[in-house]
Amino acid sequence: MLITVKDNFPEVMAQLEQLHKDVREQALVRAVNSTLAQGQTRMAQEISREFNITSREVKDRLQVIKATWRNGLLSVKGVLQVTNKRGRSLNLIHFDARQTPAGVSVKILRSGGRKVLKGAFIANQGRTVFQRVGKTRLPIKAMQTVDVPQMFNTKRINRVVVQLLQDKFPEVFQREAKYYTDRFNAKRAGA
Repeated sequence: MLITVKDNFPEVMAQLEQLHKDVREQALVRAVNSTLAQGQTRMAQEISREFNITSREVKDRLQVIKATWRNGLLSVKGVLQVTNKRGRSLNLIHFDARQTPAGVSVKILRSGGRKVLKGAFIANQGRTVFQRVGKTRLPIKAMQTVDVPQMFNTKRINRVVVQLLQDKFPEVFQREAKYYTDRFNAKRAGA
């Protein structure tokens, strides 16, 4: 008498290993990217809440370098950084600058009052605040203040954004892992 038992355990184990790898990597990438997008939004909100600059202007200076997963190649390095194409500071025109008879009035902090810069003027088709560097007409200098990187490095803003990233990532990863597991199971059921 001969009894033969055949099993497909190696095939099942290979499928489970593939599920584990696919779910882990794809869910990780999507969770990192989703969390960074939420961090970008929160950073723009927090900066515009403290400084008199719009969220849109802040978001224009923020860049998210996404994590990737393509054809089994995994790159889990997501970066939320500030791009600064124009230099290290912002011109005062971005802070509700108004021409007055005494100079230019600006408001940098939302909670603070306006400050008048005596002798300053708005030029360059309303895009720049300048001030004369002496008693003569020329030379002039553009009036600058902090830029988005310095705004983000304010301890209160930085702490809020970092805390959001730390709190949200596990929740987002769990959601993404469930999505990919359900998707894998649906493929197996249809096959």
